[in-house]
Amino acid sequence: MPIATVNPANGETLRTFDALGEEEIERRISAAASTFRTYRTTGFAERARLLNRAADLLDEDQQDIARTMTTEMGKPLAAARAEAAKCAKAMRWYAAHAERLLADEHPDDADVKDSGATKALVRYRPLGTVLAVMPWNFPLWQVVRFAAPALMAGNTALLKHASNVPQTALYLGDLFSRAGFPDGCFQTLLVGSGAIEAILRDPRIVAATLTGSEPAGRSVASVAGDEIKKTVLELGGSDPYLVLPSADVAKAAETAVTARVQNNGQSCIAAKRFIVHTDVYDEFAERFTARMRELTVGDPLEESTDVGPLSSEQGRSDIEELVDDAVGQGATALCGGRRPAHLGGGLERGWFYEPTVLAGITPDMRIHREETFGPVATLYRAADLDEALDIANDTSFGLSSNVWTRDEAEMDRCVRDLEAGGVFFNGMTASHPALPFGGVKRSGYGRELAGHGIREFCNTTTVWYGPGPDAR
Repeated sequence: MPIATVNPANGETLRTFDALGEEEIERRISAAASTFRTYRTTGFAERARLLNRAADLLDEDQQDIARTMTTEMGKPLAAARAEAAKCAKAMRWYAAHAERLLADEHPDDADVKDSGATKALVRYRPLGTVLAVMPWNFPLWQVVRFAAPALMAGNTALLKHASNVPQTALYLGDLFSRAGFPDGCFQTLLVGSGAIEAILRDPRIVAATLTGSEPAGRSVASVAGDEIKKTVLELGGSDPYLVLPSADVAKAAETAVTARVQNNGQSCIAAKRFIVHTDVYDEFAERFTARMRELTVGDPLEESTDVGPLSSEQGRSDIEELVDDAVGQGATALCGGRRPAHLGGGLERGWFYEPTVLAGITPDMRIHREETFGPVATLYRAADLDEALDIANDTSFGLSSNVWTRDEAEMDRCVRDLEAGGVFFNGMTASHPALPFGGVKRSGYGRELAGHGIREFCNTTTVWYGPGPDAR
């Protein structure tokens, strides 16, 4: 795949970039490792000062970087601005909280006395240089939610971003440099996926984090495993969205639209499978489908646009194949199910797809098993909570989940039985700096954000003190 900015709204190639050569890759790895030796000794106050400065710069750049993201991967401009604002918020959150999150832990002296210790503690120390392999769908947020905690912990970072968002990738490297981080602290590597293995095998790279597809995660994890290096993986999702009889059905249907088409439907944590109790199924289906039909598909740079293009021609083809397979096996398209007509203005060359609701899904259909990365929702009818949970868990993924109910017993049951890294009641899944984020099953392992995320790339060190020379 070439390293290039290709506008998905019209298919026009705007800029292309040469991949870094081996000599430049070596220089940057060496710089990261060298910088770590001194950066690891800086205090939290200095790291926080730098990260807060990066947040201020990002706020100043918000409009420009939002347009860049929209042009590179097609998200509506308003969503791109919101993403930039969220990144600045996360930077400030870690700047404010990292010292507390990584404070020494002191077990009770009585608990360690029988080990012969006069005292003991746990200290979190940085690991070194971490390789981040990041996707295009949230080209700022996916990187910042790793970089902010990693840098605040004292690590250095190398970013291998998706090849279709090179300008956003270069912006990130420039942002941390302008903020005053030492040279080598955070660097962007414009390289193809074929270069990842050699970089990861370099002994100066101590760990890796990847957000992306299941095959990409498997590849990176296998190399890291062979090298015995730590990894954190956030992979795909096919999140269930349960609507039970006590729910506010009107609000559930309204929120469901945003939950499904956020980022043009290209989000791992977007709700994808809508599992509705039979008592409220008809009302929900009618409301949800009506709102999906009303969405405006068009130029993502226009403020009135709700849904922009898919990020690539292949991405749209993948969606079309899933929908065609389902309809061919008996599913009904309540709305959408095709490319939009009459967009005009050159947009007919873009990779657009209509917001779609499919009903009558069966386990034999590919769309029941595979992640749907586009504005396509699947609708299921469940006789009771037991069946709803069975459908929800009938997936190889386990990233997050959404449940609409006012019944506390049902809430408790869902927290106990849903196979997911998150359960969100009466709202849609969202990531937040203060809450850990990650999944189970083939959605990956490890956690990002909150204290869990900052400790993923720390050496959790046991410190033991024996009796002194004058001990009695």
